Amino acid sequence: MASPRALKFVCLVVCAVVMAASTAEAAISCNQVVSALTPCISYVVSNGALTQQCCQAIKGLNSAAQTTPDRQGVCTCLKNTASQFAYNSRNVALAAGLPGKCGVKLPYKIDPSTDCKSVK
Repeated sequence: MASPRALKFVCLVVCAVVMAASTAEAAISCNQVVSALTPCISYVVSNGALTQQCCQAIKGLNSAAQTTPDRQGVCTCLKNTASQFAYNSRNVALAAGLPGKCGVKLPYKIDPSTDCKSVK
């Protein structure tokens, strides 16, 4: 099972990716977002292999939220989930690098202090 701190940082990464999304076919539930993160956990926890499944999840979540309220809702979901776990600077650095390694460009830095209300 993955480290609790890893899940927190994967959540933060996905939060950032979802915040950057501009189109989607349907809204995604909090449970779906958290479930989608599973392939990324080993990378963030132990700098394991970055899998194609993880990048596919990052890319999919990037396009999952269509509107500002959708993106803010997903961000809030992820922050609430992540707040249950401890993390360190190494996990933050690995999580922050995930979008770039998966070919997803974000217009902001991934950081644990993300203000979901400012997400557009």
